[in-house]
Amino acid sequence: MEPLVNQQQRPSIANADFNDSPFLIIWETTQACDLACLHCRASAQPMRDSGELDTAAAMRLMDTARRFGRPLFVLTGGDPLKRDDTVELVRYGTSIGLRVAMTPSGTRLMTPDVLRNLHEAGLARLAVSLDGSNAAIHDRFRGVAGSFDWTVRMLSVARDLGLSMQINTTISRHNLHDLEPIVDLIGTLGIALWSVFFIVPTGRARATDLTTADEFESVFHRLYDLSRTADFDIKTTAAPHYRRVMLQRQVAERRAAVGMDAPTPITAGPGFTLHDHIGRARGVNDGNGFVFISHRGDIYPSGFLPLSAGNVRTHDLVDVYRNSPLFHDLRDVTKLEGKCGVCEFRAVCGGSRARAYATTGNYLASDPYCAYIPARAR
Repeated sequence: MEPLVNQQQRPSIANADFNDSPFLIIWETTQACDLACLHCRASAQPMRDSGELDTAAAMRLMDTARRFGRPLFVLTGGDPLKRDDTVELVRYGTSIGLRVAMTPSGTRLMTPDVLRNLHEAGLARLAVSLDGSNAAIHDRFRGVAGSFDWTVRMLSVARDLGLSMQINTTISRHNLHDLEPIVDLIGTLGIALWSVFFIVPTGRARATDLTTADEFESVFHRLYDLSRTADFDIKTTAAPHYRRVMLQRQVAERRAAVGMDAPTPITAGPGFTLHDHIGRARGVNDGNGFVFISHRGDIYPSGFLPLSAGNVRTHDLVDVYRNSPLFHDLRDVTKLEGKCGVCEFRAVCGGSRARAYATTGNYLASDPYCAYIPARAR
C-alpha cells in the first residue's frame, strides 16, 4: 500500500505530549505470585523479595508520579495481593489525584471482600488476565488449576460492584486456535477494554511461544473487524503495528466510500477516552508514554525491555523519564534502524522496542515480527 502518513505534519519525535509525561506508569509491586504462568516476564515466585519498595517508598513513588499530572498508575506484579498494604496504597494514590488501576492474579486471594475494599478505596479499573475460553486452556497457560474459575468469579463480582474492568489476553501458540471462543466469552463479561498482548521472549517466555509475523497480522485484522461492532474498546500491548493496520484499513474504507484512487495522507489522532475517563492513548510504546518501575525501584522503559535508566531510591523519576538518553532514544523515531527506520508508519507504530531488543540485542532495530514491508524497503 502507498504511504499514508503525512510526514510533513509531524515532528521527528513520535508524540510531543509524551516527552514530558507518560500516559501509563506501571509499578511492579512484588514478584511474588501463586501462579506459574508460561510466559511470565518476572519469572514470579511464591515468596516476596525483602528488597521491595515498602509502603513509605511506594507512597513517595506515587507523590513523584503525581508531578507528571494524572497518568494512569497501575499496580501489577507478580500479584499485588501478596502485599498486605495494597488497599492502603490504592486509597493513598486516589487521595492525591492519581488514577489507580490494578492487575491482580486469578487466584483465591481476590475475594469479594477484597474487591469491595479496593472499590471503596477508589480503584479506577480492575484488569485481569484471561487466556483461554475454558479452564483447560487458561489454567494450562497460568500453571495452576482453578485460575479460570477464580478469574471469572472475580469479574462477576467486580461487575456487580460497578468497577470498570479490563481483560488482558496473551496471544501465543498455546491459544491462537482459541481466539474466536475467547472473543465470544469476553463479549458476555461487560468489560470496558480488551488488551491483547503479543509475547516478548523475556522471563519464562521463549521465542518458540510466539506466533509468526503473518499470524500477528491476521490477528490484527480480526481485532480491527471486531472493533467495528464490539461494545468494548480494543488495544494491543507489545504490538504497536496494530495501529498501522488500523490506519490502513480506515484509509482503504474511506477511499472505497468515495471512489478514490490517490493516497490519502493521515496523521495520528488524539487519544481515546472510555466512559470511565481512563481510555487508552494512541502511540504508547516502550519508553514513549510508558514507564515501568520494578519491585526494587529500577526504572525501565517497560517491563519487557530490561534496560534500567536509574532507580527511584536514588534518581528522580520525572527527570529520568524526561531526560535520560535511553528514554530520549526510544521517543525519537529518526533513530530507528532497518525497515522500521524507513517505514512510513514509524511515528504511529515504531515497532515493539522490547521485542527488537529481546530478539536482536538492539532496542533500535526492526521488530522482526512485523509482516509489513515499507515502500522504501521494497
